[in-house]
Amino acid sequence: MRRVNGYLTIFWVAMIPVSIVTHWIDKVTYVAALSLWALVSGHWSAWQAARVEVNQQKEAERQASQDIAEDVVERVVKETEVKRTASPHAAR
Repeated sequence: MRRVNGYLTIFWVAMIPVSIVTHWIDKVTYVAALSLWALVSGHWSAWQAARVEVNQQKEAERQASQDIAEDVVERVVKETEVKRTASPHAAR
Protein backbone atom coordinates (compact mmCIF):
# COMPACT_ATOMS: atom_id res chain seq x y z
CA MET A 1 0.00 0.00 0.00
CA ARG A 2 2.91 2.37 0.62
CA ARG A 3 3.93 2.03 -3.02
CA VAL A 4 0.39 2.70 -4.25
CA ASN A 5 0.05 5.74 -1.99
CA GLY A 6 3.46 6.97 -3.17
CA TYR A 7 2.45 6.71 -6.82
CA LEU A 8 -0.89 8.41 -6.15
CA THR A 9 0.89 11.24 -4.34
CA ILE A 10 3.27 11.72 -7.27
CA PHE A 11 0.29 11.65 -9.63
CA TRP A 12 -1.58 14.36 -7.73
CA VAL A 13 1.53 16.53 -7.40
CA ALA A 14 2.09 16.21 -11.15
CA MET A 15 -1.55 17.16 -11.72
CA ILE A 16 -1.07 20.60 -10.12
CA PRO A 17 0.62 22.26 -13.12
CA VAL A 18 -1.56 20.27 -15.53
CA SER A 19 -4.67 21.50 -13.71
CA ILE A 20 -3.53 25.10 -13.91
CA VAL A 21 -2.55 24.96 -17.59
CA THR A 22 -5.74 23.18 -18.70
CA HIS A 23 -7.94 25.34 -16.40
CA TRP A 24 -9.31 22.21 -14.72
CA ILE A 25 -8.73 24.02 -11.44
CA ASP A 26 -11.74 26.18 -12.34
CA LYS A 27 -14.02 23.15 -12.72
CA VAL A 28 -16.20 22.16 -9.78
CA THR A 29 -15.95 18.47 -10.72
CA TYR A 30 -12.15 18.51 -10.57
CA VAL A 31 -12.08 20.37 -7.24
CA ALA A 32 -14.68 17.93 -5.86
CA ALA A 33 -12.58 14.92 -6.97
CA LEU A 34 -9.47 16.47 -5.44
CA SER A 35 -11.32 17.15 -2.19
CA LEU A 36 -12.63 13.59 -2.06
CA TRP A 37 -9.12 12.25 -2.61
CA ALA A 38 -7.79 14.44 0.21
CA LEU A 39 -10.57 13.27 2.51
CA VAL A 40 -10.07 9.58 1.76
CA SER A 41 -6.27 9.67 1.94
CA GLY A 42 -6.34 11.64 5.19
CA HIS A 43 -8.69 9.17 6.86
CA TRP A 44 -6.73 6.21 5.46
CA SER A 45 -3.51 7.61 6.93
CA ALA A 46 -5.10 8.21 10.32
CA TRP A 47 -6.50 4.68 10.36
CA GLN A 48 -3.10 3.17 9.50
CA ALA A 49 -1.40 5.25 12.21
CA ALA A 50 -3.97 4.09 14.77
CA ARG A 51 -3.37 0.44 13.79
CA VAL A 52 0.37 0.89 14.30
CA GLU A 53 -0.17 2.47 17.72
CA VAL A 54 -2.44 -0.39 18.80
CA ASN A 55 0.15 -2.96 17.71
CA GLN A 56 2.92 -1.08 19.50
CA GLN A 57 0.83 -0.88 22.67
CA LYS A 58 0.06 -4.62 22.56
CA GLU A 59 3.76 -5.42 22.10
CA ALA A 60 4.73 -3.13 25.00
CA GLU A 61 2.14 -4.79 27.24
CA ARG A 62 3.38 -8.23 26.22
CA GLN A 63 6.98 -7.33 27.01
CA ALA A 64 6.00 -5.72 30.31
CA SER A 65 4.16 -8.87 31.38
CA GLN A 66 7.24 -11.02 30.78
CA ASP A 67 9.73 -11.40 33.61
CA ILE A 68 12.90 -12.07 31.65
CA ALA A 69 15.15 -12.26 34.70
CA GLU A 70 12.94 -14.94 36.26
CA ASP A 71 12.91 -16.89 32.99
CA VAL A 72 16.71 -16.78 32.83
CA VAL A 73 17.08 -17.96 36.44
CA GLU A 74 14.63 -20.81 35.87
CA ARG A 75 16.50 -21.92 32.76
CA VAL A 76 19.90 -21.77 34.51
CA VAL A 77 18.57 -23.83 37.43
CA LYS A 78 17.00 -26.33 35.06
CA GLU A 79 20.05 -26.75 32.82
CA THR A 80 22.77 -26.60 35.48
CA GLU A 81 23.89 -29.66 37.34
CA VAL A 82 25.66 -29.13 40.66
CA LYS A 83 27.94 -31.88 42.00
CA ARG A 84 29.66 -31.89 45.36
CA THR A 85 33.38 -32.42 45.25
CA ALA A 86 35.85 -32.86 48.03
CA SER A 87 36.99 -29.54 49.38
CA PRO A 88 40.72 -28.93 48.79
CA HIS A 89 40.96 -27.65 52.38
CA ALA A 90 39.49 -30.85 53.89
CA ALA A 91 42.47 -32.99 52.79
CA ARG A 92 44.94 -31.06 54.95
